[in-house]
Amino acid sequence: MDPAAIATLVQELFVADGPVDRPVRIASLVAFQGDHRTLTERDLPRIASALVEDVAKEIGGEIGEQIADQARPQLTDALARTLHTLGTVDLDDLRAVRLGPEAFGRHLAVGAPDADEGLDAADARTHAALREAVCAHILRFLTIRSPFVAAAEDAGFEERYARDIVAAHDHLTIYGIDLTHSPDSWPLDAAYLSLETETDGGGPSAPAEQALAGRSRVLLWGVAGSGKTTLVQRLAVSVARGDLPAPLEGLRGRVPFVLPVRRFRRDGFPEPDGFLSAVRYPHAAAQPPGWAERVLSRGRGLLLVDGVDEAPEDERERLREALRELPTRYPGNVWLVTSRPSAVRENWLSSERFTELKLSPLSREGVTAFIRRWHAAARQDITDGADLDRLSGYEETLLDAVRITRDLGRLATNPLMCGLLCALHRDRRGYLPRGRKALYDAALSMLLERRDRERAMLPPDGIDLPQEPKIQLLQKLAHWMLVNGRSEMDRATALETLGRYIPAIPHAACQGGPEEIYRHLLNRTGLLREPTPGSVDFVHRTFQDYLSARAVVERHDFDFLIDHAHLDDWEEVIRMSVSLARPDECAYLLEGLLAARKDARPVHARHRKLLAAACLEHATELDPEVRSRVHRYTRDLVRPTSLEGARALGWIGPIVLEMLPDPSGVSDEEAHRLAVTATSIADDRAIDYLVRLRGRASWAVRAQLAGAWRRYDTDRYAEEIIAHLDERELDFPLSDLEELRALRRLGGRPCVQIAGAFTPEQLTEGLVAERLTELWLAYDLGADLDLSWLAVFPRLEILRLSHRNAEVTGVPEGVQVIVAGA
Repeated sequence: MDPAAIATLVQELFVADGPVDRPVRIASLVAFQGDHRTLTERDLPRIASALVEDVAKEIGGEIGEQIADQARPQLTDALARTLHTLGTVDLDDLRAVRLGPEAFGRHLAVGAPDADEGLDAADARTHAALREAVCAHILRFLTIRSPFVAAAEDAGFEERYARDIVAAHDHLTIYGIDLTHSPDSWPLDAAYLSLETETDGGGPSAPAEQALAGRSRVLLWGVAGSGKTTLVQRLAVSVARGDLPAPLEGLRGRVPFVLPVRRFRRDGFPEPDGFLSAVRYPHAAAQPPGWAERVLSRGRGLLLVDGVDEAPEDERERLREALRELPTRYPGNVWLVTSRPSAVRENWLSSERFTELKLSPLSREGVTAFIRRWHAAARQDITDGADLDRLSGYEETLLDAVRITRDLGRLATNPLMCGLLCALHRDRRGYLPRGRKALYDAALSMLLERRDRERAMLPPDGIDLPQEPKIQLLQKLAHWMLVNGRSEMDRATALETLGRYIPAIPHAACQGGPEEIYRHLLNRTGLLREPTPGSVDFVHRTFQDYLSARAVVERHDFDFLIDHAHLDDWEEVIRMSVSLARPDECAYLLEGLLAARKDARPVHARHRKLLAAACLEHATELDPEVRSRVHRYTRDLVRPTSLEGARALGWIGPIVLEMLPDPSGVSDEEAHRLAVTATSIADDRAIDYLVRLRGRASWAVRAQLAGAWRRYDTDRYAEEIIAHLDERELDFPLSDLEELRALRRLGGRPCVQIAGAFTPEQLTEGLVAERLTELWLAYDLGADLDLSWLAVFPRLEILRLSHRNAEVTGVPEGVQVIVAGA
């Protein structure tokens, strides 16, 4: 059924002219009375009959069948009498729209008391449903007809929508907090850490807020746990509140649409008027007709499309087409699309002018900042002085641990892992597990058992399940999602799944049925949530992947993993399965990844082999011959032929360093790609490889090495890399005081890029004045900037500014100022 047919019928009921800059009485708009009539009252039965037929098709289901089947002539007559009341209704168009379809329908019913004559009770109910559906179309027409009505309704709805966006997204869950004394989530402002991004070309990193400033289309890559969804939440809340950092002032007044792909992954990208219902916004039905369309048509939207990787691989091309078509159809809006890196290839949306950015691993300073923010958030509800002292002690010992212990430093590379480390460190009173498997096992123990047990807390729901039965049941849910390619499941499906397995788990079977056990897992484990009524997912995809891997390993279903190893969203499950499997199982799985498959595409075969290499570091025990065989099979794959391939290799992890070729005999172009791979691995072991590239004359290689300083131990990198780089035409980026001091110890450099927030005093003291000839201030300096302090640098010739400022004063005479974008 074409909705346009109903719209055309409704439009017939009203005249087209009349003022639209103020409210207008509906009675003056009807087309079957007045001086400008285009209908007679005899036309109403014809229109009513057509509406009955079309609305029945639109509603569908049981009610639609009742409208189509029950007393068609009587329903047509009843609806015609109701429509006639439009000529006498005492409402203007604005008041009618604000009533909504149901209340407006009742208002018309009061004016037509004889409309239901001759109808029995069932037919009267059917007529009421029909009347409400027709009224919805009438109100849509009135809203679209009048800019005044649309503007008034839009403004009121947008106020409510903004409040709902803030309520839904202005918090972060912080795992491991003692639920007796403090909440399990914290205000976004208290817990949020500004994330760093890099351009696709491997340029200098910058805070995400700066990287997004001035860009209207961005594709943001980030590995699991890197903070993509947190950044989406931050942007949505900041725009909804109108509380924006200076670089993002250009987003003020926009309307944020948070569009998690998991919500519409199989139904395709929704049309604008379906955005809110597609993501299950609870008040979607209250949006004024055509509101989202008007927002986008006027270029006022901020569209946050989160998680392309959560769409099935065979659906991503359809999603890509929508992300090509919609920005073209609705120019002027701002788009941010996020994805795990493995799910989309380089330049996936470049033809549509999307800038590709990558979320950086947390730097040492980022890890420190996260740990300090986490503990600051944890202090908010603690009043006991002794508890505060203990927490401060934990904070300092954890900071020391991640700096000194390499295993912990390798784990603390993204906000999710840092949050787990903070929670576990506090929960275990200063003790931390090492390695990924140990970390997740400890996290599960903390969340599922120890937290309640050590507080001597009685089960509030009367259910007392040990840890292992909880894990078994959660694994069943995670495994269902894995097999069905989902990251969210209907509540009914969850109950059905639990119902199948509870009888086989005695501890659960004796304590309740699926409903009771489901509520217990939801409320007491900290691992599940209901993002919308009627659906359930894991608090983070990483927990789902880990539990899926446990389920697969317990079932010895390694062929199942091998068959799906070419799919992006199975990567983490396979890595974790290797960490959980016995030595013979690891060998079988890795051999299966290496084996040739008749039906495999070349790109899938390459993916499987690289995945086998990536899995090596997770195997706690493995036959040396198998390890050697993986190296042999993958040796030729680690000579990347593109920058995309170079970065992809870096995502595999430190194991790649063992397989990269000797760079001494390669071209400068290949050396640059090898440098991109090695610097993508935030592990100090990469320094040993980079030492072999430091003597290159190629500017691209030298710039790549200089720009990676922030990822490694400051002093060691300074001594082994920075000190040996040819400084000609090379900017040396500085992101913190340690780097500033280290560069001073090396005697300074002529060209320096300031990529962190320093005070003028720190720069005048830290930079070597006699050497500095070019200074690049690559961060937002704010407005009304006085740069007279630059006078202490007598040889300064060029000043580069990455951001426009309201007014820059005090620049010494003779210094050339270059502003980005000017």
